[in-house]
Amino acid sequence: MTTIHLAIFGIGNVGSTLINQIQNIKSKLLTEQGLDIQIPVITNSTLVFFSNDINGQWEVDFENFSEPYNVEDIIRHFKALNVENAIAVDATASADFVEHYETLIENGFHVVSANKVANTLSYDYYEYLRALLKENNKKFLYETNVGAGLPIIETIKNLHQSGEKVEKIKGVFSGSLSYIFNQFSEGSLPFDQVLNDAVSQGLTEPDPREDLSGKDVARKLLILARELGSNAELNDVKIESLVPKQLNGTTTLQEFKQRSHELNSIFETNRSQQKEASVLRYVGQLDVLNNVLEVKLISEPKASPLGQLKGSDAIFEIYTESYSSQPLVIQGAGAGAQVTARGVFGDILRLSNTLIKKNA
Repeated sequence: MTTIHLAIFGIGNVGSTLINQIQNIKSKLLTEQGLDIQIPVITNSTLVFFSNDINGQWEVDFENFSEPYNVEDIIRHFKALNVENAIAVDATASADFVEHYETLIENGFHVVSANKVANTLSYDYYEYLRALLKENNKKFLYETNVGAGLPIIETIKNLHQSGEKVEKIKGVFSGSLSYIFNQFSEGSLPFDQVLNDAVSQGLTEPDPREDLSGKDVARKLLILARELGSNAELNDVKIESLVPKQLNGTTTLQEFKQRSHELNSIFETNRSQQKEASVLRYVGQLDVLNNVLEVKLISEPKASPLGQLKGSDAIFEIYTESYSSQPLVIQGAGAGAQVTARGVFGDILRLSNTLIKKNA
């Protein structure tokens, strides 16, 4: 039997869903795979609940017994438990939390992350982090950084490492914006109602301007580019932001939500100017050959693969030497707590399997 200990940072939509998914299948993993996943630490941004292993009452326990913490407290707790296989799970969207990766890795933690920030800081940091992981013999898995639960990063890595020349990647990278423009393009609702619906379903980032600004898609584009050997920076991505200046900058999230109706006239113009049998799509495009990264709103024929998207599906068209005229296409749900948490869980299991083999 192999025991894995998780410290789960962030118990919002993704983190709490992940905990419940693990609890639901915990006994099956132990019986069928000899894998015992224990969760002795769960945190939000300011509080931690320490345990030997949480149970089905973890939300009540966190409410009643959580306390302020710093990362060193968590490291001490893991050392007191004499943990052999430690994984820090970053289910936050926090830039500040990424600053703790170095301390965690140097103190024996592998890292599984749904947080895109670490992979989209400067290229110097990108290289430093990988050198640090190698030096400490630790793993860093982040499949959900692009496409939520879809196997995009692993596919791109495999193509690149096998010598297949990836020439272009194009698609609707954001399940959130896919849902918003699917609903808006073919319906009659004002834009703010569609946006608020997406927010209430947990399909957007906590601040939906992260999606509308194009930054979230740009980060995904940059992550894929770097997997293919590019040393591009985030400010190299050409971004068409969908947030007007008066609703960005110093405007708070609460003020943005209260004034989101100001978006209606802008997008009503876009909708009314559509060509016949066309829909709006917010796409990312990586021209690998020319190292051009671009994010923009386009009009797409309904009959095209991008135009036929439904729900919150994301789609990635991967053009390579072998798939030059007919691209390799990966499509599926690209947003939502369930699919993202399932993708993080998949990374935890992949990492656990390597630890099982190592310990065998």
